[in-house]
Amino acid sequence: METTNAEIKLRHVELDVLIPKMMREKARERCGEQVQAFNHCCKESGFAMAFKCREENTALKECLIKHYQDPDFFQECKKEYIEEKLEFERTGIARKHRTQKLPTSM
Repeated sequence: METTNAEIKLRHVELDVLIPKMMREKARERCGEQVQAFNHCCKESGFAMAFKCREENTALKECLIKHYQDPDFFQECKKEYIEEKLEFERTGIARKHRTQKLPTSM
């Protein structure tokens, strides 16, 4: 029997921990320009970064929060999480292991 995404019942930990973790990872990718600018500023500023990098830090936080508070983004990540969960249940292989290459020599 095929299970659809609408029929999947998610546990509390999935909704409150695992999906938000996925959202944080994806938001950092989507805010790559701001992450890069903040990291560059921190490297250049050393100990003075708390004062010198306020503008970059603010831009990064605004970008990340925009994604964290977007209900469509949550639904997108939830859908992806459910697809990965169903694939794991079907194959028994986690996503990170499916994407790894097999050694060429044994």
